[in-house]
Amino acid sequence: MGIDEEKVRALRDEPLDWRYKALPAGAGGTVAQFLAGGPSLQDFGTPLLTLDAAALEHNIAVMACWAAGAGVTLMPHGKSTMAPELWRRQLAAGAWGLTLANFPQMRVARAFGVARLMLAAAPVDPAGLAWIGRELDRDPAFRFICWADSVEAVQIMDAALRGTRRPVEVCVELGGPGGRTGARGLGAARRVAEAVRAAPALRLAGVAGYEGSFAHDASPEGLAAVRGYLQGLAELFGGLAFETGEPIVTAGGSAYFDQVADVLGGLEARLVLRSGAYVIHDDGFYRAISPFRLRDASTTSGPAGNGDHPGAGPGRTCAAEPPGSGPGRACAAEPSEAGPGRACGADPPGTGEQAPAGEPFRAAMHGWARVISRPEPGLALLDAGKRDLPFDEGLPEPQHVRGKGPLHGARVTALNDQHTHLAVDPACDLACGDVVRFGLSHPCTAMDKWTLIPVIDGEAVVGLLRTFF
Repeated sequence: MGIDEEKVRALRDEPLDWRYKALPAGAGGTVAQFLAGGPSLQDFGTPLLTLDAAALEHNIAVMACWAAGAGVTLMPHGKSTMAPELWRRQLAAGAWGLTLANFPQMRVARAFGVARLMLAAAPVDPAGLAWIGRELDRDPAFRFICWADSVEAVQIMDAALRGTRRPVEVCVELGGPGGRTGARGLGAARRVAEAVRAAPALRLAGVAGYEGSFAHDASPEGLAAVRGYLQGLAELFGGLAFETGEPIVTAGGSAYFDQVADVLGGLEARLVLRSGAYVIHDDGFYRAISPFRLRDASTTSGPAGNGDHPGAGPGRTCAAEPPGSGPGRACAAEPSEAGPGRACGADPPGTGEQAPAGEPFRAAMHGWARVISRPEPGLALLDAGKRDLPFDEGLPEPQHVRGKGPLHGARVTALNDQHTHLAVDPACDLACGDVVRFGLSHPCTAMDKWTLIPVIDGEAVVGLLRTFF
């Protein structure tokens, strides 16, 4: 499978105590023992981040199905979750390996026996390079691929890895004006490739890039910028002489992977997508930009979201509980033709217009916070803040009040370190002690705030996901 399953399973034997802020007070024993007791979401305090079990399963299956059909290889970006259990599931669904961003993340992956890793960066840290050299020598089955965007980086890598028994595979990274890393222009990239070919400790294995640096939406202008960059990457690939029988072309985050497959899919190469956020998805940035999104914006606020709800009359902000949706339920009922594991097929009834490439991903993460103050008629303060919920790609979206139903007409206006400022209709019956569920934006900066995350199926807590940020 490409990961040490025994080490992943051993996470169920970890002892639970006060070090995990998600746990209810007094929780003890091991993860397995705690789960055997049948914990409920109601047992947990706030603030809290949860993951929905059905949405995780759905998202992994949808992406695996699409990648197989498109003939592309997945190396999901592990930095999005830093969760070995999710890595195991992605690899079991067909992922070729994992992508990571730095050496600390690489060490986590190697600790769990991940056999094929891509470092989406140019490694120039001597200590990190020395460690990689030792890993390659220690484990003949370990495959490591990295990037380079300058001759100077190539020289540092070559000098540090000269004693390694086998050469390190390097992809030349192409960038562009206004982007992040990456050689600026085809000429500069070709010079980097020449330097790699001349380096005894390195081997030219492919080309790499990140199209997400050149757009932040799915507008025609944004998509044109993405496609223009990808066409440049294809041109770079076509002009290089690689030192491997199967060169790699790698691009693709979780926003434009369909464009990557369309532009680069015809190259004589292994096309590697590095999408990572899809496994969690969200109710913000990725909900709006993902190729697999609901196109009708009124349907995309997530289960029990901010759209109209039967029984919510004008001016009313807290509606009755929707049928079949218990308090705290993280997902609405499955569409009748789309069960949790269903990855491909026709649009399920009632889900709105679907992106043609595949079923929409589902937001698996939600934040939970408790009202601790109603100091003004139009204001509520809740007990979650920047240390608990993401805010860099949009503020949390109030969706649902436990035991009362959807929360309409409310919006988050600010997050402090430990508080959420929620503007509400003065007539809303939101009271001190009520628990609000929030849709969130940007999985990467949600997951990194929690070392243990409850995984839920309705009200039942069916897992505790360990992260290693």
